[in-house]
Amino acid sequence: MRGAKSAKWVVGAIVVAMAATACGSSKDDDNGSGGGSGVGAGMFSYQGSEPQNPLTPAGNNEVGGGRILKNVFRGLTQYDPKDGSLKMAVAEKIDTTDSQHFTVTLKSGWTFHNGEPVTAKSFVDSWNWSANIKNAQINSSWFAEIKGYEDVHPEKGDPKTDKMSGLVVKDDKTFTIELSRPVAHWKYKTGYPALSPVPQAFFKDPKAFGQKPIGNGPYVFDNWDHNNQIVLKKYDKYAGEDKPKNNGVVFKVYLKADGAYADLQSGGLDVIDQIPPASLSKYKSDLGDRAVDQPMATLQMVGFPLYNKEWQAPEKAKVRQGISMAIDRAAIGKTVLQGSREPANGFLNPGILGYDKAQDPEVLHFDPEKAKKLIEEGGGVPGGKLTLIYNADLGHKAWVDAVCNSITKNTGVPCQGDPKPDQKTSRDLITGKKLPVHQMFRTGWQADYPHIASYLADVYHTGAASNDSGYSNPEFDKLTDEADKAKTPEESAKLYKKAEEILLKDMPQIPLWNYKENGGYSKNVSNVVYDWIGDPVWTDVEVKK
Repeated sequence: MRGAKSAKWVVGAIVVAMAATACGSSKDDDNGSGGGSGVGAGMFSYQGSEPQNPLTPAGNNEVGGGRILKNVFRGLTQYDPKDGSLKMAVAEKIDTTDSQHFTVTLKSGWTFHNGEPVTAKSFVDSWNWSANIKNAQINSSWFAEIKGYEDVHPEKGDPKTDKMSGLVVKDDKTFTIELSRPVAHWKYKTGYPALSPVPQAFFKDPKAFGQKPIGNGPYVFDNWDHNNQIVLKKYDKYAGEDKPKNNGVVFKVYLKADGAYADLQSGGLDVIDQIPPASLSKYKSDLGDRAVDQPMATLQMVGFPLYNKEWQAPEKAKVRQGISMAIDRAAIGKTVLQGSREPANGFLNPGILGYDKAQDPEVLHFDPEKAKKLIEEGGGVPGGKLTLIYNADLGHKAWVDAVCNSITKNTGVPCQGDPKPDQKTSRDLITGKKLPVHQMFRTGWQADYPHIASYLADVYHTGAASNDSGYSNPEFDKLTDEADKAKTPEESAKLYKKAEEILLKDMPQIPLWNYKENGGYSKNVSNVVYDWIGDPVWTDVEVKK
């Protein structure tokens, strides 16, 4: 998932209507025992970001919207907070003998927030709508492996039907899924918010639903004050095991990361997303045992607009390799980022099935002489200069400037940062795929599930929802498709490594660092634990009385 942290996948934010200090605010002035100032009794606040798109299940692939969706909705499965391993949620079981044909049996007792029961039809109708090309959902490609997807989402023209043939409702608690080919890791994908169910009320007015969604998750959507905050409240009839230990979450939007940290210290914010770079050297002494420092499955990267023809010549891969080798990852991580980031050694994070600690590709080494040589061999940087677009609301300026300075110093290619006010503005430009040839972009990836496919096929396969660079390589597509047909996720991961070798040659995006969760929380809350992708375990947070 594209994120504000890197991302979080992770590549995560807003044009904020807030005070010049950029501190959060809330219109809910319940003065009962609550968390940070301005939140209701028993509720806590979090440093969020403005969702890029309306809040339909398949409408967001960045963390601002994703964090809301994963709390308002619950799918067939969910991921264990510790390691991302798969757990049943709404599904009682998902049976398959060949990783192509699945029978899903649902648990009883699950309801939407409007009281409507969650049934097999709730899932099938949601998936069919999300996949339909007419509905323009950014995550529609998540359904591409289901048989009949091409009929609802053709490459050209109108859909032949509004239903994928691979989805069949058997009864209220049972439906079957047929994929167009075996996919060894497909069960992993069923915990992603895009595959959530929706109530029948959704279809009466999807546009209105996107502003106030009705889900089946642990929190009820209360209100959305755009560019200020989103309020979620505890759902008392939630049927899942992870019942909230608090009364709700207020996602506050900040214009500057430093403003969020100042609020955290003063008690105006309860849980922070990431400590801003300027405070990394002191946050542990500031917060004491409320400081958090742990690994997370998020990768920071820089991408290229490969949909511009000037980047598509085969020799331009050498230019991108050269730019990569001009970046002194270790020095920037140690100084600007205060030792909080480890240089990436590929296109995925430690802890992900398929990760190889011993991998050490030359194109990720710092080698100024080789960098200049590669750029020259590739015919130079298109346009003769580089700019790097980034969202200025989450503390990226320092490292972006350092990366550009490293490129210019070591290659002579002019490079400078191009800040945008927030995550939404930046993501709109990037996903619009209209960046000029010289415009690199800050991006990142927060794992959606703990398998290498989440980092490779879901980002770089032709037409993938998160393929922001517009990258397309038939050989890469073929290798990932073959890897999907393996008998087990473990075998699939081994085959995926061959596809990663192609990415290291083509370098559609440049891996920079493995993120760490450098976070913290206020004195108003306790039992704050961050999960495997760097998000708080929302339902476990307790508000002190």
